[in-house]
Formats: sequence, structure tokens, C-alpha cells
Amino acid sequence: MEREHDRPDFLVKKYGKSVAIEATIVGRRRDKPVSYFKSETSLPDDHEEVLRRQENEVPIRFGSPLFSKLQKRYWEIDHVKGLPLVFAIADFHDDQSMMWTSTALINYLYGVRHDFHFDEHGQLVITPVKIEKHKAGTKEIPSGFFFQPEAEHVSAVLFSASGTISKFNRLGRQAGFHEPGVTMVRTGTCHDHNPNAHLPKPFRYVVDETAQETWAEGLSMFHNSNALHPVPKELFPTIAHHQFRDGQIVSTMPEFHPYASVTINIVGKE
Repeated sequence: MEREHDRPDFLVKKYGKSVAIEATIVGRRRDKPVSYFKSETSLPDDHEEVLRRQENEVPIRFGSPLFSKLQKRYWEIDHVKGLPLVFAIADFHDDQSMMWTSTALINYLYGVRHDFHFDEHGQLVITPVKIEKHKAGTKEIPSGFFFQPEAEHVSAVLFSASGTISKFNRLGRQAGFHEPGVTMVRTGTCHDHNPNAHLPKPFRYVVDETAQETWAEGLSMFHNSNALHPVPKELFPTIAHHQFRDGQIVSTMPEFHPYASVTINIVGKE
């Protein structure tokens, strides 16, 4: 990792190949700084509200920092010219927002969403549906970030729903560092490799020395099919890779890929 330049944030090198990475977040518009011990939750109340907010509100939130980074024209900087350029983004716009917003990022990047049904043989059939725009209130943006003018200079977008302080706590615990009397439990949803699965599957485990979480676990790289300098997938071999082919998103998933999780710390009485 080379840190001699002030921008973009990272230059990483492997196998003699370099990739430039610029990091950004979806920030908070309210509750800044965060107020703790709140009596109400900002999580969506039900499935219908999740779908409603994923359709317009959340893509616009992702679009704002990504579009702002596009205007910086990092590809014109001498030490970035000719390299794959990746935007890494995390969603901190609200409490536990990463638990449910990743689908909106995928839809916005490629300008499609996916409907599904089961045919007469019980086989899952997935149908892509093109998205033209996202509109919330007076704000309206075109969908399909990778198809916007000059987006061909952005090779991919990197996202993780588990890149929080909880990951540091879990990795420390599985390395043997822990407070006696404290039990750490991780629960969430992960990718189901059954080709007929239309929902992720739940998981739960006690975090201890037998856990096998890695730093890369939970990372997704969304590749730009129009990129001038594509990212070689072999540089990031253990993460999820997503590409746009023939109007549909095609994903290559690791054996265990969490979509979202919560880590609970249980303190036992003496």
C-alpha cells in the first residue's frame, strides 16, 4: 500500500499491478453527532417501507457522494493515469443503515432491479427491470451510475455492510482477546448458494477462537462493464464480484458472504 500521495486515498499494488482507491461515505443529514440511548429507532418499520425507501430515497443518497467523487477527475492525476480507479463507499446515513440499503446501491449503479417468479416446474426465474431515474421530493437523478458521462473512468465500486467497529471486536475476540464473562454473538443473513433461493439465509454463531472471519469477508466489488481500465479480479480473490452482462447483474460469490449482521455482547452476572 503506497501512501505518499494525498489523493486518491490509497494506491495498492499486488502481482506488479496497481489500483487507485478513493473512499467516501453516505453521511448523516440529521442526528449529527449521533445521539445515543434513543427511545425510537430509525429502522424501517416493515418490508414495504424498506422497498419504498430503496426505490428512490437511498439511491439518491448513494448517488450524491459518488457523483461528487466523479467530479474530482482523479484519472487525470499523473500517478493515477492508466490505472483502475475504484470508489469505496460505506453507508452511515442513519443508525444500522447498512443492514438494509445495499440493494439500493446495486440498483443505482447498474440502473436495473430484479423481479422474480417460479415457473411451473418450481424453478426460480429472474427478470431484470430497467430503472430510468430516482425521484424523492424535488430531487431527481438518472439511474445507472456506471452509464453516466465520464463514469467509464471509474473501474468499480467497492462496498461492505460489515466494515464497522464490530468487525474489529470480532477479529480481536477470535484472536483470543476477551473480557472474562462476556459472550459475543453474531447474527445476520448471508448468501444462499441454492440456485432456487430467492432470499438470503440466516446465520448465527458465538464468536470465539473457532471463528474464521477475515478482513475481506463481506466485501463486494461492483465492476463497471464500460470501464477503460477494468480491475483484475485476481487481485481481490476472496470477495464477491458483480458484473453487468446482457442487461442482467451476474455475481460470483465466496462460500460465505454476509449481507448484514449484528454483533451482540452479553455480559453475564457474577
